[in-house]
Parts: sequence; C-alpha cells; structure tokens
Amino acid sequence: MSNTPLRVLVTGASRGIGEEIAKQLLDAGHNVAITARTSSDLAAIVAGRPNKNLIITADVTDPNSGDEAISQILKAWGGIDVLILNAGDGSAAPIEKTSDADWEHTMAINLTAPFRYLRAAVPAMKAAKFGRVIVVASTAGLEGEANVSAYTAAKHGVVGLVRAAAAELEKYEITVNAICPSYVDTPMTERSLRAAAERTGKDFSEVKAALEAKLPGGRFLTPSEVASAAIKFIDQPKTTGRAEILKGE
Repeated sequence: MSNTPLRVLVTGASRGIGEEIAKQLLDAGHNVAITARTSSDLAAIVAGRPNKNLIITADVTDPNSGDEAISQILKAWGGIDVLILNAGDGSAAPIEKTSDADWEHTMAINLTAPFRYLRAAVPAMKAAKFGRVIVVASTAGLEGEANVSAYTAAKHGVVGLVRAAAAELEKYEITVNAICPSYVDTPMTERSLRAAAERTGKDFSEVKAALEAKLPGGRFLTPSEVASAAIKFIDQPKTTGRAEILKGE
C-alpha cells in the first residue's frame, strides 16, 4: 500500500467489510473519513487510532449525502484521493414477493448512492489529476441467482457504472474498479440465510451449512479478506474498469 498518506472516504464503515477497510487504512497511516448512520459505531473504529479522521454521520440513500460528505472532506483536507463505495444492503425473496419498496431500497443503496458519491467526488479528482474509486460489489453483479432479483439487478448495475466510469475517467488518471466477493460472513448474509430458513422451513444452521458446502473452500469469506483485496486497487494505477471476483478458495 502507498506510503504517502492518502485522503480516503469509506461509506458503510460501521461494520463488516467497511469497518475492516477503515481499520486497515487507518492502521496504514492514511487520513480516513467514514460514513454510516450511527456515529457511536464510527467513533469506536477511530478510537486509539490517532491519524487524521472524519466521522460523517449519513444515510447514503439521502440524495444530498454524497455532496455533503465530499464537501466536508474538501473543507477539512483540501481534496480526496480515494473513494471506497462499500455501503450496501440486500434481502432474499422470490420475484413475486419482492415489493416495490424492497426493489427501490435495494436500488437506492446499491446503485444510486454509489453513483451520487462518485459524481460528487469526480470534480476534485479531475482537478488533481488523480483518483482511486473502488466499489464493493458482489458476484451477484456478474451472475444470476434465485430469490435475489433486486440485489442482483442492482449489483449488475453498479458493475456497469464502474466500467463506464473507468472508460470516461481514465484520461484524468482516475481508476475505477470493483471487487466482487462471493458470500461474506456479515450481518447481511446472516439476514439472508435466516430469511431462506423461514421460507423453506429448515433450521438456520442447516441452511448455512448447505450454502457453505457449495462455496469454494467450503466457507464464507471474512470481511478482512475482502477489505484487503479492495484496498489493493489503490496501488494499481494501470488497472481500471475491472470487476475482480473473490472467492474463499
């Protein structure tokens, strides 16, 4: 990872993959702004890590949150070097039981919010002729699976955004990439498994074990593994428009 302190924004940083990304970057000496809806969760991440940080309490689905977050970073640090778009959510349901509200929320947090934050950060990155944008997507952004139609559509959309933005911004020395992990041991995965257990009438542990048996290596990825893979894109100036698959092999 770069030895020069970079100015970084991580969305969805209060738990799971986002928390691990923030901790790894802070421990490497970078200046890190972190967003989530609960400020106390964010405060716990920066506690004991004395390098520069910003806690930005925000709901990424708020149409103004991207502009406001970037504005705070520019005011505090004069620029932004790295944007890591991690905030996301999803639920499992058959197509006929996926409500408009479920669909709209899934699109808002997984696709529209990343677009808005990217749009807000691009002018400063263009002016600096430098930028690294990393999206935490999913293998669902590259392939289909039953009972997650909204999540799959949203992640396919954000992978398309990554590829289009990469083509547009490369000439400004801005790279845009995505990491596409398979199942990760996070609260969101647990919620999906519990929904599947309820839908099928099976025990939670049985549903979890059946899924793990299908995965490479027979296990879920850890948030730390995904965080490390995402951060590697910071030091790859010639890699852009890539959707890198990550499986627990």
